[in-house]
Amino acid sequence: MVDVPEPKNDLAAALAELTDLNFELPDPEDEDISELLFDQQIDQAWTVCDRFDLQTDIWRGRIMRAVRDREKVGGEGRGTGFINWLKEREISKSQAYSLIELANSADTLLEQGDLDPDSINKFSKRAFVETAKSEPEIQSMVTQAARDGDRITRREVRQLSDEWTAMNSELLPDNLKEKANTGSLPARYLAPLVREMEKLPEPHQNSIREEAAENPDVDTVKHLTSDARNLAKYLDAAAQVQVLGKDEVDLEMALEEALRIGCINVAADMVKQAATLEQMTVKLYTTWRRLASITDRLYVDTGASTPNLRALLTVLDRLAGNAIEVQLEEDSDRTIRLQFLTDSNR
Repeated sequence: MVDVPEPKNDLAAALAELTDLNFELPDPEDEDISELLFDQQIDQAWTVCDRFDLQTDIWRGRIMRAVRDREKVGGEGRGTGFINWLKEREISKSQAYSLIELANSADTLLEQGDLDPDSINKFSKRAFVETAKSEPEIQSMVTQAARDGDRITRREVRQLSDEWTAMNSELLPDNLKEKANTGSLPARYLAPLVREMEKLPEPHQNSIREEAAENPDVDTVKHLTSDARNLAKYLDAAAQVQVLGKDEVDLEMALEEALRIGCINVAADMVKQAATLEQMTVKLYTTWRRLASITDRLYVDTGASTPNLRALLTVLDRLAGNAIEVQLEEDSDRTIRLQFLTDSNR
């Protein structure tokens, strides 16, 4: 018999405590149980399920990773066997790789020494996934809190992440950091501002930082976060609009004017819609050309012996012909007519 080695970073000990899920739930019709006690018992049961769910998914991910890697060694190399294995168990490919990623994250944290198996009991599933996606410094803070016995939910992970971001970002002025450190300006307001500022060019970052330094309060931070978000949308969309690259338009000056009169959100939406319209127009033209090509090819193969097929082609000519005709609404008499005029038509 071949000896089977114990899995590395075995979590069996942690799982052993949670294998019995036949706990008693409080009777919802028992009026002698106070609301506080009822809520405490429900939360306790929910926490056990949450922990069990996380650890089970980690092991499922490890199992699927083993099946996938086994095929790489002895299979055809195209993943067919692994896909069939998933189909037999009614597991989607995306779900499988999500669980494999979760297992990889667990093993990484365990191998780095940042997390021990017993500490996994302190995490909710979402908190664990959130931790695995965080920066190494944030992972260290969260896992230390778990080792100290704290219950870790996604809220705690985000709170620690926000605090770390607020205190370590070079994009924020020192007086904002000081307020975050003293708690007079909660870090949860500063982290979104940092994330939006990171998307902007340096000149815009400097401008926002200066305004934040002059007015280090919650309302200003919220306003600047909104402006930064709209700035990023404006700049990203403007780079995609082809027509803006052909005409002499000073996008920066237009941006400054929009900021000055307080309509940057409208300007950002306008440019975004323009980018969407251009992309949809290109896609529409490509689809129209393909439909026209298909109908032309089919027309050659039809004749008097295929009157119904010819009738179908005649009707579809409203879409494949020189002008596209589409009824605006099913019960409406209004019709939209579109005609493409390309350079070759001139």
